[in-house]
Amino acid sequence: MSFAPYLSFSGGQCRPAMTFYASIFGATDLQVMTFGENPDMAPPGVNPEYLVHCQFSAGPGAPLLGSDSPDGWAVKGTNMTVFHAAPDAAQAGVVFAGLSDGAEVTMPLSPVSWSPAFGMLTDKFGTAWMITVAPGG
Repeated sequence: MSFAPYLSFSGGQCRPAMTFYASIFGATDLQVMTFGENPDMAPPGVNPEYLVHCQFSAGPGAPLLGSDSPDGWAVKGTNMTVFHAAPDAAQAGVVFAGLSDGAEVTMPLSPVSWSPAFGMLTDKFGTAWMITVAPGG
């Protein structure tokens, strides 16, 4: 069994957000599908350039996925944070610095009892993140 974060964006923010994330994580396989390309999924009046689905992978593990949420597709709940375990403190610093552009940092990246680096922020697209170092990193 596996789980993967699927992010929902409003106002056509999926493409810029996922492009931003892919650049930070070094992903080269950003895949996008628009409502215009998938009219059977498009609710009436949706902008055909909005994304019905988008995803990328950055190394082993689950992909990061997302879509634009047209009116009527509102996602309920705000109790989600994307957790990323970097291989070492240097890479955690690169990721945290990248995500910090325009973000609200709730806990600066710093050593904690269980990790040489841990930090939390909400990025400029409203996505909450926890960045840490993988065990043994």
